[in-house]
Amino acid sequence: MSIKSTVEEIRERFDNDVERFSNLETGQSATIDSPLSLELVARTVATLNKDASDVLDIGCGAGNYTLRLLQELPGLNCTLVDLSAPMLQRANTRVTAAGAGAVTTIQQDIREVELAENSYDVVVAAATLHHLRTDPEWEAVFASVYRALKPGGSFWITDLIEHSIAVVQTLMWERYGEYLTSLKGTEYRDHVWAYIAKEDTPKPLIYQLDLLRKVGFAKIEVLHKNSCFACFGGIKA
Repeated sequence: MSIKSTVEEIRERFDNDVERFSNLETGQSATIDSPLSLELVARTVATLNKDASDVLDIGCGAGNYTLRLLQELPGLNCTLVDLSAPMLQRANTRVTAAGAGAVTTIQQDIREVELAENSYDVVVAAATLHHLRTDPEWEAVFASVYRALKPGGSFWITDLIEHSIAVVQTLMWERYGEYLTSLKGTEYRDHVWAYIAKEDTPKPLIYQLDLLRKVGFAKIEVLHKNSCFACFGGIKA
């Protein structure tokens, strides 16, 4: 593995990008079908966990996912986790104004957060788990989320993914490059590719689905996949 950005370097980048990430259309423009994935997660949660009272948003950024969940399930108690203090402050302000119940903010790396068992009806993680590095880190975070969910609770991930077959990875990466170029040109494409190469260590979708099963999730579902991005999750028995 090439030398990747440290936690501090990642935190600094997001500290300086709060305004962009406060707008889904600009903050997640590099993520294919981000608005669709957000909609699918919110409506799935509202169907599966319609009596939910507590949500955990891992890598909450400016709070877009929690805000959308609140449209479906008003009054949710919200726990927001992020590396960036400015992001958390913005998310707290927006979520509180949107009618959340109790709001708790945790400025910490999810690898270091001790989540209480059986505490959440819903956990979401959007564009954040690709910062995990080693297999033990991935398994530890997935297992921690599983323990933190109440029975019947659900965990939903929207993220950058890799592909296990090299030629498929090449094809999907080419398609992603075409998407980025269509947005803002080749300079933007190269900019996005550069920070992905520096910061991110995504895992294949199949790897993550298998890991969900391994840590105990009884039912697994894929809501959407397009090129190098997928939206998926699991339900705790």
